[in-house]
Amino acid sequence: MMLPFALRIIRLLVVLAVSGAGLAPAAQAQKYHTAAGLRLGKNNYGLTVQQKIFNKTTLEGLGLVGSREVSATLLAERHFGILGPSLNYYLGAGGHLGRNKDTGGFGGFDALAGVEYKVAFIPLVLSLDVKPTVEINSADWARFPTAFSIRYVLIKDKSSVFDGLFGDGKKKKAKPRSGPRKGLFDW
Repeated sequence: MMLPFALRIIRLLVVLAVSGAGLAPAAQAQKYHTAAGLRLGKNNYGLTVQQKIFNKTTLEGLGLVGSREVSATLLAERHFGILGPSLNYYLGAGGHLGRNKDTGGFGGFDALAGVEYKVAFIPLVLSLDVKPTVEINSADWARFPTAFSIRYVLIKDKSSVFDGLFGDGKKKKAKPRSGPRKGLFDW
């Protein structure tokens, strides 16, 4: 009986993730392709993996453990540059499934808003976010957890896996400069 419910939730999560990724306007891309690390919150902790799927969009998977429950979350996130690609804010949506020791299986829908910083010269990404959730089949109907994440950049890349599929696959050439090159103090 739990399997058909889980399949419906998974289908709904995929629809939410795909539709949520296209809602925001474009911005500068983050400086990594794949990053994985730890997520630390007040009532839970776990693993986080981010994978860039489009130029400014990532999928993030979370595996979280709390004192009475375990859960898995999938989020689609859109990144917006603040002062270049090293500092971003991001918005996202998705869903989660889990198991509580007291009440059994549960699921829900997630939203996400956060800020991330790619540390200069070392392959680390630091982020702080709030992830409000609406719960289904849980004692809590809504939660508003915040968390800090530290991720190690596994693949540093400024392009996406799908850029060649949806673009022409060619790198753009820089336009030649007209006139003599000017320095900082040349007016």
